[in-house]
Amino acid sequence: MRLRHIEVFHAVMQTGSVSAAARLTNVTQPAVSRTLQHAELQLGFPLFERVRGRLTPTNEAMALFPLVERLYEQLDEVQRLAANLRHGHASDKLLVLSVFALSREVLPHAVARFRQKYPQVQVNVQALHTPQVVSALLLQEADVGFVISSVGQPALEHETLAEVDMHCVLPKGLLPPSRIHTQGMTLEDLIDVPLVALDVKDPLGMRINQACREHGVGLSPVVTVQTYHAALSMAEYGLGAAIVDGCTASAADLRKVHVVPLLPRITVSVNALHLAQRPSSVLARAMTQEMRKALKEILGS
Repeated sequence: MRLRHIEVFHAVMQTGSVSAAARLTNVTQPAVSRTLQHAELQLGFPLFERVRGRLTPTNEAMALFPLVERLYEQLDEVQRLAANLRHGHASDKLLVLSVFALSREVLPHAVARFRQKYPQVQVNVQALHTPQVVSALLLQEADVGFVISSVGQPALEHETLAEVDMHCVLPKGLLPPSRIHTQGMTLEDLIDVPLVALDVKDPLGMRINQACREHGVGLSPVVTVQTYHAALSMAEYGLGAAIVDGCTASAADLRKVHVVPLLPRITVSVNALHLAQRPSSVLARAMTQEMRKALKEILGS
């Protein structure tokens, strides 16, 4: 199928009729019909059954449509990237992406310092999941991104800003005082404790699962979440213990939870990301430096 065939097929599948597809694609109805006929001739099978003027997708069309939908998403990304390349970013604006764990304490601290030095710059901040941060940077929709742990994307350059230890957050009253070790809790200490677990697809979730396997420990998740911020909130509401990074742990409400180191230590890195083939702007470098300072102050390292 050619791109024009795919465009018309997608329009007919979306709208359900030739006339509506013609309006959507800004061509005539006969042109849509001819394009469909040519596509079917090239494919060697019909895409639609025509019954009393109505089009019904064939089984083959239904099988093709999910792939066409994904192709349209990729075409949309191409258009967004082209627009970003055409217009560029204004020098008085800084577009910053961050994972949720850094957006609660560390990033606001860094942005406040940055604004003191560059009061004329408008800072646009978005808190996203790591894959979304990576995608937006690749599409040149942001100047810099901050994530926890590294990402396997060679087109992005990593700059390590800090090494962060994992901590255990325990709701007050969940365990008797004799079982809370302020010097550190081991995975074995948490075997029979209700746990707010991180998604296994998350880098830290994978690290914790690996450590459990290495130590032969089986934990008892009662809730699974996708962000460290959500894990902390669940622990503060007493749903269970949570294992989170040090940045998230620093924001814990100590009236509601105990925060103790996790033993043996599991350390993760906080990284700044930017496109490898494009040098960072002065503003992006300045924000990265403020993030480094904020991490050092908040983590006390």
